Amino acid sequence: MADATPTSVLFCCDFNAVRSPMAEGLMKKFYGKTIYVQSAGVKHELEIDGFSVAVCEEMGVVLTRHRARSFEEMEEWGDEIDAYDLIVALSPASLRKAQEYTRYHAIAVEYWPIFDPTGLGETREDKLSAYRQTRDQIVERIKDRFG
Repeated sequence: MADATPTSVLFCCDFNAVRSPMAEGLMKKFYGKTIYVQSAGVKHELEIDGFSVAVCEEMGVVLTRHRARSFEEMEEWGDEIDAYDLIVALSPASLRKAQEYTRYHAIAVEYWPIFDPTGLGETREDKLSAYRQTRDQIVERIKDRFG
């Protein structure tokens, strides 16, 4: 079942500001409307990270309209987490949160330990390089998993 192509995927990380929005945007670029994709964070205290926006834009993925949201906010807005076929956790905290849903719902959860680029690099170019590394790691994992 882990290798089956899901019809809906929820990417999650800590704040839905760096890794999970990148994964959502990249997945939508590669799969369009064939797989329903969203992202969430354990918390939503941050807005989309500008470096994430910049490195995704290099690949034609626009993240400027992304608004950070938590699992709880998604549910408050009517998005039922148990309706997703697959939750892909990109951080240890989001993995724990995703696994909470498996106690009551039949949802597949995968953990992709994706590099967190925040706080790395002294110069703008150093920071962009770290974010590109994260973006490229996500691209590789998406292609490996979904073809």
